[in-house]
Amino acid sequence: MDDTYDVHATLEECQMLNEAIQRWDETAATSLPKYMRMLYIKTLRNINGIEDILEPFEKYRMMAYIQKQLFNPVSYKLQSNNYLQEAKWSNGKHIPSLKEHADVTLMSTGLPFLFSLALMAAGQVVVTKESLEWALSVPTMVRASGEIGRLLNDISSYKRGKNKNDVASTVESYMKEHGATGEEAMAAIKTMVEQAWRRINGACMELGRTMQPALQWLVAMTRMLEVFYLHGRDGLTYGYDIKEIVAFLFLKQVPV
Repeated sequence: MDDTYDVHATLEECQMLNEAIQRWDETAATSLPKYMRMLYIKTLRNINGIEDILEPFEKYRMMAYIQKQLFNPVSYKLQSNNYLQEAKWSNGKHIPSLKEHADVTLMSTGLPFLFSLALMAAGQVVVTKESLEWALSVPTMVRASGEIGRLLNDISSYKRGKNKNDVASTVESYMKEHGATGEEAMAAIKTMVEQAWRRINGACMELGRTMQPALQWLVAMTRMLEVFYLHGRDGLTYGYDIKEIVAFLFLKQVPV
């Protein structure tokens, strides 16, 4: 879906796709270009099919929260709205302010949405009603994780050179707002990453023991981002950058 909004679709097609997603009805596929129809139908069926893969004892406990997820600030529908806003910025060659960027792109990273879905699949040891409701509210710690993902990605893309359809990055927004050079902006963005980590660490110390399993999941996901984007690389887009790390962790024998 991200690639469709970023690369494949025209702005008009992005608007059509978003309208269909807001309807959340398979009959809306007929209003879409042919190449989008399978994406749309599969998306709806995958999300709606979550109930079918839950164990019977999980269904009663979990489905109310999954339904809530669809209409929560981290919902799939809002994710589509955010992608559309980015497409509008890109199409209009608009460089948003840092605040505009944060309001949209922290969520469009998908990390808050992914974290909530991961908790739903984690099992009873990790998932409690308290932890799910906490995640769905997108608290400071979850926003900080999304911020880290966004900022690290933008540093990487600025170093690598953006594609012509990419939305302006937070590095470019900082340069515009502060009259800074690229190097100065990247240094400031790295400081923002450190500040976000401080908010995560602070939340881990403040929240109670019952929340710790969920907190550790979020911390682990955020650490993963640091590995993907280490030294400005983009291991999410270019898998060869992390192939050796994966092989070392899961395939190679460890000397004893």
